[in-house]
Amino acid sequence: MAANGASVFAPWDDPDQTPLIRFENVTKRFGDFTAIDNLSLDIYAREFFALLGPSGCGKTTMMRMLAGFETPTEGKIYIGGQDMGPIAPNQRPVNMMFQSYALFPHLSVYENIAFGLRRDGQPKDKIEARVEDMLRMVRLQKFAKRKPHQISGGQRQRVALARSLAKEPKLLLLDEPLGALDAKLREDTQFELMDIQEKTGTTFVIVTHDQEEAMTVASRIAVMDEGRIMQVATPDRIYEFPENAYVADFIGDVNLIEGTATPSGEDEVTITWAENQQPIRAKTQRKLATGQKVFYAIRPEKVGISKEEPTDVVNKAKGRILDIAYLGNLSTYHVQMPTGEIIKAQSANTRRIARRPFTWEEEVWVSWNGTGGSVLED
Repeated sequence: MAANGASVFAPWDDPDQTPLIRFENVTKRFGDFTAIDNLSLDIYAREFFALLGPSGCGKTTMMRMLAGFETPTEGKIYIGGQDMGPIAPNQRPVNMMFQSYALFPHLSVYENIAFGLRRDGQPKDKIEARVEDMLRMVRLQKFAKRKPHQISGGQRQRVALARSLAKEPKLLLLDEPLGALDAKLREDTQFELMDIQEKTGTTFVIVTHDQEEAMTVASRIAVMDEGRIMQVATPDRIYEFPENAYVADFIGDVNLIEGTATPSGEDEVTITWAENQQPIRAKTQRKLATGQKVFYAIRPEKVGISKEEPTDVVNKAKGRILDIAYLGNLSTYHVQMPTGEIIKAQSANTRRIARRPFTWEEEVWVSWNGTGGSVLED
């Protein structure tokens, strides 16, 4: 959010910043089922924050508690320093945008956006000015008189967004807002969302199971599993420095190699992982015991592949190509070791492929440096 030497937007790193939203030891149970398990989390003003995880992990329950549709079994939720416990949903400084958009089919685009302002009894001239601002922001001035069924899915999504922002909430909750759009439109709309969020300065909290979407739009991501937060960090930290095997495996593509550790120097470890393969040498700040079970996570794009044995790398292994995934801009090679383990290596297709550099069943070497991966305890 900053350029030309301006300070980076990172209020979570500033001890003097007060969070806009605070979950304080929140637990939510439905009968015997614990949907949220003693969860604490801070979200700051102007953040685009993503709750990311598989179905049933608790992310939608967290959003519904923020909106006031569910009540915590234990713990408290604060918005702007105020305990939301006694505050009714319609009294909270929050608006919510649903995956279905929930537009009124009988009202025009203009009237859909104006609906909440009219219900609040705002003066006609203020309503008109605000709706015009919203139409301009989402670039739908030409469609103001049309009904929802007369515009595209992407345009309906922008109408729902404009209606949600018209009342200038402190916080906008987005529940899988792009799930109904096709892949290309979803990608375009992600950047529109980011642009609108930055222009309005509204805090956005998005619920999604789409890792790529969260990585694209969010200032920070909370990766969730079974009602607990596994890691909260910026997208680059989540990807490059996962805190555990679950996060490494959930975000993006990864080689997750199980082995046993032997500390071999300051911030160094060797990992025994397969019969007749040289141990993996890695950097880590974790304090590990000799013989301790660990996972080594290395992204496929950080693994090189070659026909000749490399001489200038710390880690290497020989295998044969089991499978090739051609993705246009990238090719991913699944290389099987003699003992059955598979290591994925990825290379960019910077030139048009007239003939593949490697083919199925071919013997190759995979290699990577000592700082390319992460040593994880579980």
